[in-house]
Amino acid sequence: MRLLVLSDTHGDFNSLRRALDAQRNAEVIIHCGDGAEQYRYLKETCSDRQVIGVRGNCDWTSKLPTEETVTVGGKTLFITHGHLYQAKFTFMNMVYAAREQKADILLFGHTHQAVTEYDDGLYIMNPGSCHGYYATYGIIDITPKGDIVTNIVRLSR
Repeated sequence: MRLLVLSDTHGDFNSLRRALDAQRNAEVIIHCGDGAEQYRYLKETCSDRQVIGVRGNCDWTSKLPTEETVTVGGKTLFITHGHLYQAKFTFMNMVYAAREQKADILLFGHTHQAVTEYDDGLYIMNPGSCHGYYATYGIIDITPKGDIVTNIVRLSR
């Protein structure tokens, strides 16, 4: 099962569509905030896939939750934008929150810096910002055996 992970699109529908085109086989699309309009677009145009999203610090009028804990492909995901956990200063607050939820994967955004790490049973991913010239997104593959593989992809120009 493939998951497409996006964040911080900030109105960039062009980069969003390019990421969607590149990952047509993704069964789940996750938006980690700062792109409520793009989240609505995903919900409307990707009705054949599961679409999950959270509110970011720039999604002022959004009714999306600030965090979600969901199970996908047998794995528990803790999703947040990161601003309420001081993501620009430390990952530890989010790591603690993810561990409290017994998550296998922590997904966040906010910093615009793509990161994929593994910490004692917890996969940590920030897909970076899917916006502008250096746009990035993340993919997560959950294998039939339950293994997790994470990657950061830069949109080609």
